[in-house]
Amino acid sequence: MRNKIQVLFLIFFIIFSNVSFATDIQYVWNDTSELQEVSAEGDFMKLESESAILIEQTTGKVLYEKNPHEQLRPASVTKIMSILLIMEAIDSGKISYTDMVTCSDKAASMGGSQIWFEPGEQLSVEDVLKAICVVSANDCVVAMAEHLAGSEEAFVQQMNERAKELGMKDTVFKNSHGIDEDGHVTSSYDIALMSRELLEKHPDITKFTTIWMDSLRGGTSELTSTNKLVRTYDGCTGLKTGSTSLALYNLSASATRNNLKLIAVVMKAPTTKLRFGEAKQLLDYGFNNYEYVDLGKKRRYYSKC
Repeated sequence: MRNKIQVLFLIFFIIFSNVSFATDIQYVWNDTSELQEVSAEGDFMKLESESAILIEQTTGKVLYEKNPHEQLRPASVTKIMSILLIMEAIDSGKISYTDMVTCSDKAASMGGSQIWFEPGEQLSVEDVLKAICVVSANDCVVAMAEHLAGSEEAFVQQMNERAKELGMKDTVFKNSHGIDEDGHVTSSYDIALMSRELLEKHPDITKFTTIWMDSLRGGTSELTSTNKLVRTYDGCTGLKTGSTSLALYNLSASATRNNLKLIAVVMKAPTTKLRFGEAKQLLDYGFNNYEYVDLGKKRRYYSKC
């Protein structure tokens, strides 16, 4: 009976819908196997994170949100914008994966998550990007910022300009790495925007963001991803963790199953366990309640399954 209701709901939606996505009213199965109407807004999931959002990657449609525009400290999730600028430079031909990046004294002094990039040491753009994506290396992201823009300050200006172009109205970047600095803020909504831009326009980044373990320097420097969902969540494509004592625990998590691409962002989770657990909860909600349906070249639909 339940399957029949699902099929009828799907057929009704496809025949009568004139929009490219379902309405803001969504449906989930409750404990008594009845369809329960819920809103994409609010906190029906009872998340403990201060802010969260779930979007569909291809269209940017919001499927769930909680305090999506609250300005919070992003910590190393900041690096999504840094990575976006790096990938734009690579894909435009401005730089290549084989170019060599030299570590400056400033980059080497960053502390926090790092690969102990030594002043004067050189690594390829590919290796530096890998270190940023897998272990959130602060030394590498500053070295890359200097390589691209001449200084980190100039690179941060580019970050803010790109954020403005993407409509990230809740965001002000003060640095390229995310170490706490007064006024360095963003929102779960804005993180979803830049995550979507990165994944949609530069899909090659998933070659790095899906790495669980790897190495640098001829195997002498081991890397293990800060994102445990890469190893434990089916279809995970990334994307970036971040945490400090002030920001608490943040995550932009992305995954794809059966052509359905989702991005879940959680900010200011009380613990790292909750950060991953609530991101998984958001992704599960999306995959359990939506299905990707392509009805031709000009129109794409999502439907409740």
